[in-house]
Amino acid sequence: MRKTLQTFAALFLFLSAIAVIAQNSPTVSAQPNTIFAGGDGKFESAPDTAVLSFYITAQDSTSRAAYDRASKSVEQLRAILRANGVDPKTAEISSFSSNPVYDYKDPKRKLIAYQVGASVTIKFKDFAKFPPILQQLSDTDMTSNQSLNYTLEDMDAAKSKAVEDAYRRAHETATAVARAAGRNLGELSYASVDVSEGGMVPYPVMPRAMMAMKTAGAPAPTEEFTPQKVTVTAHVNALFALK
Repeated sequence: MRKTLQTFAALFLFLSAIAVIAQNSPTVSAQPNTIFAGGDGKFESAPDTAVLSFYITAQDSTSRAAYDRASKSVEQLRAILRANGVDPKTAEISSFSSNPVYDYKDPKRKLIAYQVGASVTIKFKDFAKFPPILQQLSDTDMTSNQSLNYTLEDMDAAKSKAVEDAYRRAHETATAVARAAGRNLGELSYASVDVSEGGMVPYPVMPRAMMAMKTAGAPAPTEEFTPQKVTVTAHVNALFALK
């Protein structure tokens, strides 16, 4: 009885695996005198945009005072951007919040302050501009959760190049099979494409202590390093006729 159950379980797992493979693979009607081939391709490019993100927070005893404090911080941010040749209008605010702050240790949940915050994102095409801005933001102590990422703005063009590379590889494979069989490769009759973009490449943001060392003359941990390339990958399945 136990052996029968084990056999049934193994058969069930086998059929389940076949079902999963069938779901992940394209359904193609096999026809005589055709070749079905797949190819993986990729395209690598140096990033063309640096994205600096951070959060501005201000806290005070009243909501109005917290709002005024946040406004002063934002005005200070505008001054830093202008001093480094960056138009403040390029800074984008993705969120704004104003919330009461409670003392939860107090049984009555005593209200102790109000906090105002805003999430800011700035994009740079000139990579030389963001290091001094990042340094000055760290010196002011008005921002938190700073992060810097590299990305590729023209992602559609990168995807097209990755697809072209994948199709070339699929075509070469099909051509080799046709040649081995003494046949010639015909026209493309079917194709499926799957593309995966690399997205943003993180850049390590230096803590304030490291910023201070750099100001004192010590080299930054990432100095003279180049940004990691953005990679886009693609897979193409192609069905060709045989001559």
